[in-house]
Amino acid sequence: MDHNLSLITTVAAGFGVALILGFIAERIKVPALVGYLVAGILIGPATPGFVADVHIASQLSEIGVMLLMFGVGLHFSLKDLLAVKRIAVPGAVVRWAWHGLGMGGPVWGWHWGSGLIFGLSLSCASTVVLLKALEARGVLDSMNGRIAIGWLVVEDLACVLVLVLMPPLAGVLGSAVAATRLAPRGLLQVGAFIALMLIVGRRALPWLLWQVSRTGSRELFTLAVVATAIGIAYGASELFNVSFALGAFFAGMVMRESEFSHRAAQESLPLRDAFSVLFFVSVGMLFEPAILAEQPGRVISVVAVIIFGKTLAARLVVAFATR
Repeated sequence: MDHNLSLITTVAAGFGVALILGFIAERIKVPALVGYLVAGILIGPATPGFVADVHIASQLSEIGVMLLMFGVGLHFSLKDLLAVKRIAVPGAVVRWAWHGLGMGGPVWGWHWGSGLIFGLSLSCASTVVLLKALEARGVLDSMNGRIAIGWLVVEDLACVLVLVLMPPLAGVLGSAVAATRLAPRGLLQVGAFIALMLIVGRRALPWLLWQVSRTGSRELFTLAVVATAIGIAYGASELFNVSFALGAFFAGMVMRESEFSHRAAQESLPLRDAFSVLFFVSVGMLFEPAILAEQPGRVISVVAVIIFGKTLAARLVVAFATR
């Protein structure tokens, strides 16, 4: 028997260690995802002993992100997104500006363009982490939960815009990347994907679920849901340069138009939970303890910006938007 099975070994180690440490974390009143992160550190390349395949773990985590964002889309319509635009849009813009300017290069001796890009990166919240936190507290479907989700979606769209504009602005930002003319093309691709999902997808995906449900096969229905989520997310990335997460979210949002959307959410829930665990494990595998000794000041300052800076920016936006 061939024992060089990287995929099976990585999945077995990831799930097994995550189960043990997640259980311990819950017993000591700490979120289970902390245990999953520690599990990733233990089976990652930064610690001695067994080392899982980082590349495979990363791909498995992407599946988790797709399924999780698809599930969120099944509970979040375009109407919901427009309903929270008054807070979500200004919130995303203010946080991008706040961190982009606040983490400018002069503090660390970087070029201002590099500092701006780094600050913008910090302003993006982890969609998966926030969604798991909202689910754990049972507020995912509340008004606050919908505002948070809308905020995340706007940030993801803004992130796509920034990635599209970075190549042509490389010279201004001091980047070594050559300037190109990809910005108009990239914007057209994103716009084309959104238009395709809202015009064609809103009719095709509910029709697909209806046809599959008529067969009476539960496993075929589950397969249709999973294949739709992953297939559209992959297609969005390959054909339209849209992130997996954003592609899966729009797939779920348009499938919400179907009367079977609630069943689709239930059928995909076990897979979403399982693969989201691998997401946190894969994040833990990227941790390098050496950086704590090499750059302690910068690590502390970044953590402070994320914890306090983002909180302050969010409070200011909500305070002004609700006046």
